[in-house]
Amino acid sequence: MATQRIKRNPSPSPAFDLKGSLFTLTVMKLMSHDLDIVSDQLAIKVNQAPAFFQSAPIVIDLQMLPENGKVDFALLVGLLRGFGFIPVGIVGGSHDDKEMARAMDLAILSLGKNTGAVKAPPVITEKIEEKIPELKAVVAAPENKLVTKTVRSGQRIYAPNGDLIIMASVGSGAELLASGNIHVYGQLRGRALAGVNGDESARVFCQSLNAELVSVAGHYKVNEDLSQAVRGRPTQVFLEGDKLRISLLQA
Repeated sequence: MATQRIKRNPSPSPAFDLKGSLFTLTVMKLMSHDLDIVSDQLAIKVNQAPAFFQSAPIVIDLQMLPENGKVDFALLVGLLRGFGFIPVGIVGGSHDDKEMARAMDLAILSLGKNTGAVKAPPVITEKIEEKIPELKAVVAAPENKLVTKTVRSGQRIYAPNGDLIIMASVGSGAELLASGNIHVYGQLRGRALAGVNGDESARVFCQSLNAELVSVAGHYKVNEDLSQAVRGRPTQVFLEGDKLRISLLQA
């Protein structure tokens, strides 16, 4: 009798891949154990731009907390979720703080020394030679996006790999996002978020500023924060240190 071989199914194609990456996260520098005060002040911030914070991942920085006192993580996490945030981890804190954070399924993170960016341990899954195409992609020319028509309320325009250039006006309720700069050659009445991947050198330029919100690398100002000196004028929005600045464009 002939021997029959058992047929094996071919190896399936990979179902996933793990890579280290960088994302822009909101960092809350907690300076008080009194969560009632935290809640009151956070409500003011969130009410200025509720959509900006909705479902935003947030990291809790405990390094500026007074040593006397403990963080009620259950209450704090519930508070943040109630305001629409998604708590993902903590920075700093005592051994007990970290144990409590782990119990709440929060990651233990560290801050980069120079940039202040939140960093997690890298995930190494590839050999060096396998990373060569990826490195070439990093130095490739940016993919700028050009829009020649008016951006109307409810529209969202995103340039994930470069600058966003709008050759018309941007209406109230519209949203512009770019990894690089944002240029608006018309009225800017909606929201403009430049450097959304953490590029602190990014800027927002417009011919007439009356935005609902402007942001660079997570630092933002809402319409109520705009001074009369820049409203309706050609302006640029940029970071100076950790402060968001708005200045007139020189003719």
